[in-house]
Amino acid sequence: MRVIAGKARRLPLKTIEGLDTRPTTDRIKETLFNILQNEVPGSRFLDLFAGSGGIGIEALSRGAKAAVFVEQNRRAADCIRENLRTTRLEAEGTVMVCDAVTSLHRMEERQEPFDLVFMDPPYGRDLELDVLSYLSTSRLITPDTLIIVEASLETGTDAMSRLGYTVCRVKTYKTNQHIFLQKERSA
Repeated sequence: MRVIAGKARRLPLKTIEGLDTRPTTDRIKETLFNILQNEVPGSRFLDLFAGSGGIGIEALSRGAKAAVFVEQNRRAADCIRENLRTTRLEAEGTVMVCDAVTSLHRMEERQEPFDLVFMDPPYGRDLELDVLSYLSTSRLITPDTLIIVEASLETGTDAMSRLGYTVCRVKTYKTNQHIFLQKERSA
């Protein structure tokens, strides 16, 4: 695994051993950032269920001004910190070691809204719905915030729509999908 583009281009990223994380492949990461290329520069990026931090680090490398990485696995969080040091992006990155919803509660009062939110929760546990439910009334996002959910191919979008999100796009790959959402604007 490596950083694909930007100021940390080609630098290797470490991952933790075992099945605790599922790093996004370089090919899928490249496709995702081709889609997001105009959104990333200058953005505030939130990487939930961050694993080794590859997505948030790619965003920083491509010009995001700040990224918050949320990962409850301590070994994975240590890996994110090491990857931030290796890429010399630690000044722009903040690592939180806790579950996703707890991190949102902690950030609520002191954090500006995010421009981009990426989440790659364990599949089949509906954790993305817990996060989306919280964010639906949170000041951490606005109707302009783009949320990307990496999910299994079996994950539907009906529950996301019922929570007040508009599905902007779905990009399907061989083994998973990216669902692009925005909070519906109030009438």
